[in-house]
Amino acid sequence: MDNKTLPILNFVNSFVNKGHQRSVQAKKNILFSFIIKGLSICISLVLVPLLINYINASRYGIWLTLSSIVAWFSFFDIGLTQGLRNKFAESKAKNDVKGAQIYISTTYAVLGIIFGLLWIIFLIVNNFLNWSTLLKLPQDMASEVSILAIIVFTYFCLLFVLKIIITINVADQKPARASVIDLLGQCASLIFIFILVKTTKGSLIWLGVGLCLAPILAYIGATFYFFKNEYAIYRPKFSLIDFSFTKSLFNLGLTFFIIQIAAVIQFESANIIIARNFGTAQVTSYNIVYKYFGMLTMLFTIFLTPFWSASTEAYFKNDYQWIRNSIKKYNMLNVIIFLLSIVMLALSDRIYTLWLGKNKVHIDFILSFWGFVFVAFNIYGSKYVNLLNGISALKLQFWISLGTPILYVIVAVVLIKYYRMGPESLFIASVVANVNIIVAPIQYYQIIVKNKKGIWVK
Repeated sequence: MDNKTLPILNFVNSFVNKGHQRSVQAKKNILFSFIIKGLSICISLVLVPLLINYINASRYGIWLTLSSIVAWFSFFDIGLTQGLRNKFAESKAKNDVKGAQIYISTTYAVLGIIFGLLWIIFLIVNNFLNWSTLLKLPQDMASEVSILAIIVFTYFCLLFVLKIIITINVADQKPARASVIDLLGQCASLIFIFILVKTTKGSLIWLGVGLCLAPILAYIGATFYFFKNEYAIYRPKFSLIDFSFTKSLFNLGLTFFIIQIAAVIQFESANIIIARNFGTAQVTSYNIVYKYFGMLTMLFTIFLTPFWSASTEAYFKNDYQWIRNSIKKYNMLNVIIFLLSIVMLALSDRIYTLWLGKNKVHIDFILSFWGFVFVAFNIYGSKYVNLLNGISALKLQFWISLGTPILYVIVAVVLIKYYRMGPESLFIASVVANVNIIVAPIQYYQIIVKNKKGIWVK
């Protein structure tokens, strides 16, 4: 090994293995996640121009819009996976193996029933839907888009059941392994799409198969692997399904459910609103900006993901000092990422051209600017929300979430209809409706710094 390389490796090894065991595990996950997420970002960047060249910007916008519509059904998991995440972490902290196994078995059963019924209902209803009218498309595309809708909906129903294995890994403070599963699915999708580009003409149906089938296979493989090996003691069993346990999952999950609905309305309705007001090509422009600055969200998430379950453990063990130190470090990281985002904004036009090629997609600077503001606000508030989710202090979020979707829609409609603004209206509306960016830091301060109870910890 190179003599210059050895000191660097020694420094990294010393840094990673220094500190509290909880911090050491988090740092190891962050380090591995950097590598995994870096590869994931590269694949995402390659896929976008590949897909646009395969089916053009307008048809790619159809795929994005349809995916957003189907994603609305995500709220039917009623927050159960988030409830499982906290309950599994609590059970492990208490060494309650049987309890953890029952929670896992019951979650699989409940989600399997819910999404199985939804899938059957959708197959029936889809026969009566005219997607061309709904999305304002040429009528000759109705059949193609209808088949694509079935493919995408089937994918989402399977995904919500199969992603339980992701929840278990993340709750076990091992998010890097969860990211590997997603990466394998992305790699398979990239290979499939590359073959399609070389062997077929642009087809929305083949696109749907390529982007949906590969991740499903990756999740199935991961589920069998983990329950046969490391999580064998937690393997779900029919005999351990106990629907009485759904009460505690539902009590916690229902709050997450309401919060998720607010998120779904704000993040998934944007594509639909843009498609109906500005055309599907603008959906592509909006999503390119979202992906571009979203790389910063992904970067911050690499550091933040271990914090949720680690904070659950720290809170139940009254280790408030560890939580305060973690928040300080995340604030310093916020400053670094904000400075990086300014550079990205300044270079955005050049990077779009290098990334997508000339004249492929037109993106106004104003859209990029508000995408930058939107991501900066979200990143700042996410560490506080993550902590509150981890310690199940959800009541304030719950009440806020009842009003934010209404505020979001009102602001978006006013900006589009009365101020004649473009797709950037959706970014602005999201920023205005993000009330939690003010409330969550206050709640953190009251719980962790001032040690207050009452409404703050509910």
